[in-house]
Amino acid sequence: MNLLNLLQEITSAHGDRLAFGRRSEGLGDRRLTYRQLSDQAASLAGRLRACRAERLVLCHEPAAVLPVALFGAAWSGAAYLPVNYRLSDDELRDRAQQAAPALAVTSEPDAQRLAGLDGLEIVTAGALHEDPAGGAEPADCGDWPTDPDATAVLLHTSGTTGPPKTAVLRHRHLTSYVLGMVEAASAGADEAHVMAVPPYHVASVAAQLSQVHAGRRIVPLARFDADAWIDLVKTESATHAMLVPTMLIRIVDALQRRGEALRSIRSVSYGAGRSHAGVVRRALESLPEAGFMHAYGLTEASSTVCVLGPEDHRRFAASDDPVDQARLASAGRPLPGVEVSVRDPDGSPTAAGSTGEIWVRGDQVSGEYAGSGVQLDADGWFRTRDLGRFDSDGYLWVQGRNDDVIVRGGENLSPGEIEEVLLTHPEVSDAAVFGVPSREWGEEPMACVVPRSPSQAPDADELKQLVRRRLRSSRAPARLEFVDELPYNDTGKLLRRELRQRFATP
Repeated sequence: MNLLNLLQEITSAHGDRLAFGRRSEGLGDRRLTYRQLSDQAASLAGRLRACRAERLVLCHEPAAVLPVALFGAAWSGAAYLPVNYRLSDDELRDRAQQAAPALAVTSEPDAQRLAGLDGLEIVTAGALHEDPAGGAEPADCGDWPTDPDATAVLLHTSGTTGPPKTAVLRHRHLTSYVLGMVEAASAGADEAHVMAVPPYHVASVAAQLSQVHAGRRIVPLARFDADAWIDLVKTESATHAMLVPTMLIRIVDALQRRGEALRSIRSVSYGAGRSHAGVVRRALESLPEAGFMHAYGLTEASSTVCVLGPEDHRRFAASDDPVDQARLASAGRPLPGVEVSVRDPDGSPTAAGSTGEIWVRGDQVSGEYAGSGVQLDADGWFRTRDLGRFDSDGYLWVQGRNDDVIVRGGENLSPGEIEEVLLTHPEVSDAAVFGVPSREWGEEPMACVVPRSPSQAPDADELKQLVRRRLRSSRAPARLEFVDELPYNDTGKLLRRELRQRFATP
């Protein structure tokens, strides 16, 4: 299958339904029905073929140009490559130059930043909407590549522990994910999804494809702000949303500050970063009609591989069992069609409760990088390089990257399991654990803790003792600092390397 099959199926069923944009058109807003989206994608495909572009580079905030670019690239046979418009000029130009020969679809300011690059033809989003074909003949309906192994999307990984790589997602990977997650044309005409995740994240690609396949209107929020998000949900009576945990935290804080609850929201999926059980409980109160889904996934697997679903959220939130309550912070269980294994360094599966490296396998798993090829083993398994463990009931707990392992006197310590304990303290809002140099042990754990109340931090010795009781003495932070906030990137990933650099002095 090609991604265009998803668009054409919903266009045939609901061509006049609004696919993208607000209910009423305002200054600068773009609205597209499914038929208009299909027509603009066909016109863009003609332009891509005429200029012999092998890739479509998108450099733009969330807007109607996104699905036009995504499906137009798929129609032409070019690869869709969204890039981070927040990069410096040099970094942005370098990534765009590597994509040549390409057509770049950009905002007006970014067009100026990319001007003059060899092999890069530039069109602004405004000009594209006015003339998607650019003088070329639109592609014929059905005239798209049918090879499921053709490259559909290229995405730069987050690079939180090293230089970013370019993940290759083929049509069969993405369609396998969407068809396994979403029922075709299942959305009602009143349903709307607020899209606030950056376009260059796999969650944005997965959300666009999933919402189109379901027939659900997409409402973009160009720049995330908690109050703006709340106002947009209320204005549009939005029913669905996808968020990273840092967004969810800010939305819940804003709702409680405003003394409001959002009742139109029926479904909230959140992921791309770690979750805090306390925040989830508050979110359940602030969005009382919503079914919550905590998703764990990765770019190389076309997005989600594990989900903690709405039923588990309600059951664990209402439980008096501390084990169930803690599971609100778990990643849930593997999706149907995806296998997940936690393994020792020698590749053997670990016992329940033991930490190891997470491996995944399934039709949606690509495990491929541009320039270095497919990284699957002979049996189709992909090493995520994430640490985790399964509990006795099969719930997955993700504990960070294996690069983050702290080696204390020859003993490997997982930062994630120490953070889990710190986050159970009622006065702790957020926590990060990382390794710092030690003259005695080589390396030892240090914790940075964000107090729930800035004016009243918990006792540091009490927090260390909490870790000693729950785990053992070697895992108790040797150093503990209270901070106002922790460093995250714009897709919700904790940047431990920044903390290590800041506190590197023994």
